[in-house]
Amino acid sequence: MTSKELMYVEDALGHEKFMKTCATNATSQLTDPTLSSYMGELVKKHTEIFNKFYNLL
Repeated sequence: MTSKELMYVEDALGHEKFMKTCATNATSQLTDPTLSSYMGELVKKHTEIFNKFYNLL
């Protein structure tokens, strides 16, 4: 893997970690059960994407 590719993967990991953190925080603050459930699904999705990028390393 080139250094440029490594930088891209590291950047993508940072973005996915940020999105997961935001979705987790939103889930804990929402009172609407439907919206909270949707945000929980987003947490799972961003965790999956993070793991896929991480496995590239």
